[in-house]
Amino acid sequence: MVRIGRDKSAGYMTNWAARLFARAIDRRLKPLGLSSAHMPVMFALGDGREMSQKALAQAASIEQPTMAATLSRMERDGLVQRRPDPGDRRAMLFSLTPQAAEKADAVHAAAVAVNARALSALAPQERDAFLGMLARVVAGLGEDERG
Repeated sequence: MVRIGRDKSAGYMTNWAARLFARAIDRRLKPLGLSSAHMPVMFALGDGREMSQKALAQAASIEQPTMAATLSRMERDGLVQRRPDPGDRRAMLFSLTPQAAEKADAVHAAAVAVNARALSALAPQERDAFLGMLARVVAGLGEDERG
């Protein structure tokens, strides 16, 4: 069996890059009392929207139990608030608290800064090509996931 090096494995390199992205984001968000785990919720609700836990989990492409735990921690920390969904008595709608909404621009700025740093080694046309190819990889894996 011929083994390829980790630097030739798309899965390994993508996972490594994701971990480096998360650590870079965490360093920037820590002074705000936030982490990369908060980003999907901050982005989804950052424009003042309210969403159910189910909708948030779908938007973030994460499992419901993970989203439930994230929302519980964020509620405990005063970052999200919940209210009953008037259209579904069994569901709750989540929104950012005013305290968290004030941090939404800083979260966006941290993401922009980390993305710029990550892509800084590439020429502009390489960035576009890289992001285009990455989008195709994600789409292909998404089709695989759906069966």
